[in-house]
Amino acid sequence: QVQLAESGGGLVQAGGSLRLSCAASGRTSSANTMGWFRQAPGKEREFVAAINWNGVNTDYAESVKGRFTISRDNAKNTVYLQMNTLKPEDTAVYYCGGRRRLGISSNYGSYDYWGQGTQVTVSS
Repeated sequence: QVQLAESGGGLVQAGGSLRLSCAASGRTSSANTMGWFRQAPGKEREFVAAINWNGVNTDYAESVKGRFTISRDNAKNTVYLQMNTLKPEDTAVYYCGGRRRLGISSNYGSYDYWGQGTQVTVSS
């Protein structure tokens, strides 16, 4: 099993930045692809970004391209999401997901492990 723990959320004004972290513990070798998803009140969980096992390949939702950057430090078993130029519509609970299978996926149903989430609130 893999345990994931997100941190770094908070309240920020529009145009500001936050960096989320996702620390993995347990059988971390089982989590190859890592992804960030978010869920706003009354909405379904949506894909934000994903990164493959060695950090070479990444994918982003159109809504965050050019503003968010996903990265990972395998020596620290940690994945990051740098969020810049935040907008009120970025407000959501952000979840970190881990996927056993290789290859990037934007489908949250294909992820095997999840953290508890961290709240990001962007004020206008």
